[in-house]
Amino acid sequence: MEAGSYRTVPVERVEWGVPAAKAIVADAKNRDARRVLVVASATLARNTSIVSETKGALGERFAALYDGCKEHSPLDTVLACALLAHDVKPDLIATIGGGSHIDTAKIVQLCLTHDIRTMDALLAYTNKPTTEPSVVRQIMVPTTLSGAEFGNLGGALDTTKKLKTSFIAPDMVGRVIALDPWAATHTPEWLWLSTAIRSVDHAIEGYCALRSNPFIRGSALHALRLFAQSLRRTKADPNDLDARLMSLQAVWLATSGLARVPMGASHGIGYLLGSMGGVPHGYTSCVMLPAVLKWNAAVNVDIQPPIADALGRPDLSAADAVAALLDDLQMPRTLKDVGIGDDLVPRIAEQAAKSPAVANNPRPVKTPQDALEILALASRR
Repeated sequence: MEAGSYRTVPVERVEWGVPAAKAIVADAKNRDARRVLVVASATLARNTSIVSETKGALGERFAALYDGCKEHSPLDTVLACALLAHDVKPDLIATIGGGSHIDTAKIVQLCLTHDIRTMDALLAYTNKPTTEPSVVRQIMVPTTLSGAEFGNLGGALDTTKKLKTSFIAPDMVGRVIALDPWAATHTPEWLWLSTAIRSVDHAIEGYCALRSNPFIRGSALHALRLFAQSLRRTKADPNDLDARLMSLQAVWLATSGLARVPMGASHGIGYLLGSMGGVPHGYTSCVMLPAVLKWNAAVNVDIQPPIADALGRPDLSAADAVAALLDDLQMPRTLKDVGIGDDLVPRIAEQAAKSPAVANNPRPVKTPQDALEILALASRR
């Protein structure tokens, strides 16, 4: 008999179908928060009323707005947000945006808790899990489907090394997560759909993980069922709010394995495509996930059929079922599609063979040649 355990993260409440401003103000009042730092997408702040409505609804509770987040959460922008937070001394952070905004604000929690004010001090906490409770928590309103709001790990880009770094704390996650499909209608189609594939990747690599369990696998498969319906509906009608809400709820299920079981080579090599090649996170999963499923079939082909079935294509292999979804959504499929040239591939393979994330792949990636085999599969349809 196999023993095991499943650790939950301290999300107190998930709510849905409530506009962002209303959800944030309600939580601020419920917590008697007097100074709310809003971390939001600059695009939302400039081109929509969501941020201004939130600021107005908060009234005197509004402390400041940070809208300088950038893709992949570069450490310098994280530190800039942290320094603003130190200045305004918030008792609640409200984050409205995608994974980069959410990860930035997560790491700001760490900076406030440990009085981090310099780059050297921040780097000292890289890949170093902490146990102290955060002095400030968050309400998060995700506008993409990356799933960062449900994990207690914050990723950021060390631009000097061109490598992704991680920061971990037990409560570095949304205390309250508000799923607002109206806010999501402002997200560019390519970003919405590609980050959905990132969560499809979470679900599938969590399902396939060597230390997976029935809860993770059941949640992952239902997430895939919801994504298979909702993403195609959104592609057909971007204003289908029910479909967008279904996708947001699918993310909730898809993240059941995040930080509980190790992800595999799709995530590990994907990090490198992002840090070394500047590829957006969602696109890395579009390119790598089918390739990794094909390569892994040598060791886990027996557990892959339910993936294809959940995606609505029991007639296909898991890899081809993912590829069919990508084609329906008109997402990129190859390294060339996302701007990765042949000259960069060997360097990515070298790093992949040394990556702790890639090391957890169900089929061991032991050498750069192994990684090159996967990258070769990702080079063709």
